[in-house]
Amino acid sequence: MFVYFDNSATTRQLDAVTETVYRTAKEEFGNPSSLHRLGVRSEKILKQARRSAAALLHAEPEEVFFCSGGTEADNTAVFGAARAGKRRGNKIITSSIEHPAVLEACRQLQAEGFEVVFLPVDRDGIVDLRALEEELDDNTILVSIMHVNNESGAIQPVAEIGRLVREQGKALFHCDAVQSYGKIPIDVRAAGIHLLSASGHKIHGPKGTGILYIRKGVHIPSFQYGGGQERGFRSGTENVPGIAGFGVAAEEAAKRLRTDAGKSRAMGERLAGGIRERIGDITINSPVEAVRNGESVWLPNIVNVTFHGCRGEVLLHMLEQSEIFVSTGSACSSHKKGFSHVLLAMGCGENGAEGAVRFSLSYLNEPEEVEYVLDRLAEAVEQHRKMMKIANRMGR
Repeated sequence: MFVYFDNSATTRQLDAVTETVYRTAKEEFGNPSSLHRLGVRSEKILKQARRSAAALLHAEPEEVFFCSGGTEADNTAVFGAARAGKRRGNKIITSSIEHPAVLEACRQLQAEGFEVVFLPVDRDGIVDLRALEEELDDNTILVSIMHVNNESGAIQPVAEIGRLVREQGKALFHCDAVQSYGKIPIDVRAAGIHLLSASGHKIHGPKGTGILYIRKGVHIPSFQYGGGQERGFRSGTENVPGIAGFGVAAEEAAKRLRTDAGKSRAMGERLAGGIRERIGDITINSPVEAVRNGESVWLPNIVNVTFHGCRGEVLLHMLEQSEIFVSTGSACSSHKKGFSHVLLAMGCGENGAEGAVRFSLSYLNEPEEVEYVLDRLAEAVEQHRKMMKIANRMGR
């Protein structure tokens, strides 16, 4: 059996998306800026995709700007908000568990003289709201907090964050929603979000596609200059086939939100529960049982587990031999040395981070795949621990 449980890294493109991308590239190749019939048809494709993308956010289509993915959207939001607000202040607040696309952008701004505050998180990976409230002041121009963490699946209290930012009155609230977009409901206005990033390839759409939501009335400088596409905000001829595919993926995600949410939760809970039942000496790092204000703070698509006495990377390759594909953390950080900054911020320690494996599911996965993974995983952990004991006895 082939099992792909690395959907937080990327997802398999839907057949309907692939067909749309191919057909659009082959038949609808006109430049959307052209005035002739082919250009008008391409422009209509963009408009439909924009409506589909905006619907998942309860936003207006004109508030959605297409870009190349989550990293560009995050960078544009962070640098744009900093540049737009630098006359009012120079303080930026983010969290210690953000994706590198936000963290590295903030560190660059810090090097340029901005004051950057990295908020701590608790053991469940939830941002300390009291610390946020204490840090918010008249000098704050941007708060950038993700919606769902890509390694732990922790859902941040974005509505409460939005309320605190609104009470401060001057700062913009940016939300990296790459892992939540199309998986759980998002209402940008109800949550007080000014800027939001999402990516196509996390919702079974094409790689190299994404969106940046900018609330009407919010002005940040253009990140890219040229021919004035995307209403002057992001110049460059639009990737019409990719955007068309993004639109189809967004439409499919909207359908699944209404019909399949229970399936994803059941599979995530079964995976976490089965690991706890069948394998000893483990720590589930995802907040699978945590509840705040009567609601779960865990996206069940992501199950992060530390297998003590094991190395996560070794388990990954052992599972690969059984055609099971998982990860040890963020794919965007896999080539960097060191331990997961997310797990360290959550208090796992280096040993806990070293033995961690992330399982990330999608609605394309099936319950029988979970059972297969549980069987092979139990065997792999037992075998790996025996190998580690032998190696320790030999003094290695």
